[in-house]
Amino acid sequence: MVTLVKENKPTKIYQRPELICPAGTPASMRTAVEAGADAVYCGFQNATNARNFPGLNFTPDEMQKSITHAHKNGTKVLLAVNTNPPAGKFQLWKDAIDLGAKFAVDAFIVADIGLANYIAINHPNIRLHLSVQAAASTPEALNYYCQQFGVKRVVLPRILTIAEIKDIKQQINCEIETFIFGNHGLMVEGRCSLTNYITGLSTNMDGVCSPANQVNYVQDEQQNLSTQLGDFTIDCFGRNENAGYPTICKGRYHAAPRDEGYYAFEEPLSLNLGNLLPDLMEAGVCALKIEGRQRSRSYVKKVVTSFRTAVDNIMNGNEPDIASLIALTEGHKQTEGAFKSKKWR
Repeated sequence: MVTLVKENKPTKIYQRPELICPAGTPASMRTAVEAGADAVYCGFQNATNARNFPGLNFTPDEMQKSITHAHKNGTKVLLAVNTNPPAGKFQLWKDAIDLGAKFAVDAFIVADIGLANYIAINHPNIRLHLSVQAAASTPEALNYYCQQFGVKRVVLPRILTIAEIKDIKQQINCEIETFIFGNHGLMVEGRCSLTNYITGLSTNMDGVCSPANQVNYVQDEQQNLSTQLGDFTIDCFGRNENAGYPTICKGRYHAAPRDEGYYAFEEPLSLNLGNLLPDLMEAGVCALKIEGRQRSRSYVKKVVTSFRTAVDNIMNGNEPDIASLIALTEGHKQTEGAFKSKKWR
């Protein structure tokens, strides 16, 4: 615990939060470790994690070597096994968990109650974290996971205000982790079926939203850019507009009674809670999570470095002083989302 004293302001006591950073590849993990991550989260190259994209994630050999490197530098490794096993395919998920235990991961991140139960029985000495993919957002749901499976930390959905987070913290006996930067992700996390509707692949079972092999970009003679997923056009951008990655929830559509295309679900933009870090810490959040396992090493380096500096500043009694990250946001737009107000749209 560190006491912060500011002139003309009451004394505040914060617990230093862990900075949880994305590692989509071994190179990104090394970058995050060097940039000051307290912990990194990653997954294997299969459907057991919710970022199952070609070119991402770790082979077993890469995972073992990367964990050894992270631990030598004092960084924890959290293994994401956060998709839901389809019937008859549970062995793939058990193998991922057993390998993670063999390689000495510091925690498992899971959403499926069967996996939570498997870990609680077979690897009770390894921490269990509840993924945002579990879509648990009430004290009753969160307490169930903590009491039944020994979950030590819950990752909250990005639909709660800071006041609601503080209220939840007072009603559960568990650590709280929240996203602070990256994908806004406002669909019911862990329950979205839009990609499955279009492509036949499920975000929550196959681990991929808008699979890259079904994404196309088409430019016309006026240099307008259409983005497509499968056989469906998701959006169309003028030459001066910034195009985001084509996901159905962030596309523009023509729908009655409006004639022009509009964002029916949500606009492409990124979450950035840099200015709200002290409020989150005061509310009892003990882990701050950066999204972006599919992003580049330069993204990881700049974002992790910026938030490492911000957290350290707060703990030293100074303002967060977040460096400008607008160039790394989706569509070059950012929001504080529901955390500050439910009326962000």
